[in-house]
Amino acid sequence: MNLESDRLLLRPVNSNDKDEIFNYRSDREANKYQGWIPKTPGDVDSFITTIAKQINEPGTWFQFSIIEKKTNLLIGDLGVHFWDKENKQVEIGCTLNKRFQKNGYATESVRLIIDYLFTELKKHRIIASVDPQNLNSIRLVERIGFRKEAHFVESLFVNGEWVDDLIYSLIEKDWNLLTTKNNNR
Repeated sequence: MNLESDRLLLRPVNSNDKDEIFNYRSDREANKYQGWIPKTPGDVDSFITTIAKQINEPGTWFQFSIIEKKTNLLIGDLGVHFWDKENKQVEIGCTLNKRFQKNGYATESVRLIIDYLFTELKKHRIIASVDPQNLNSIRLVERIGFRKEAHFVESLFVNGEWVDDLIYSLIEKDWNLLTTKNNNR
């Protein structure tokens, strides 16, 4: 299952992606707000074997590779956590290789997956969990139209320390209003 925009292709992560994913995910400074930083390509291989093989499986994460169509380079990954089918809520997270940041790729890929989740999979609510110090991610989700719902103090143990967690959400009717407004411009 692939999703495409003008510049990007989102396709399921596969074992051939492990070296490229390792190259940008293992950068501790660039990924300091991530909960998972692989130490070896084998860690990425293990990660790939644990993710869902089918999209929309309750209780699983499904991971997409973000491919720049012009160069056919893997430039990041985007995960979707399917809580369960009944309540129609999902969580998303995006990691982009630092060499490709500040080009609108994260915005483009997140908008693409949001549209798919609301339009095709009929989800009701999408959340994003963001470290309060991760200003780039905060700007990203706010630019797209997510609303800040909560600030949990020292609620996650990440990379050996307790950190705060901001929860942002976007519901389908708000997305529909945003996309209608943008299409009328």
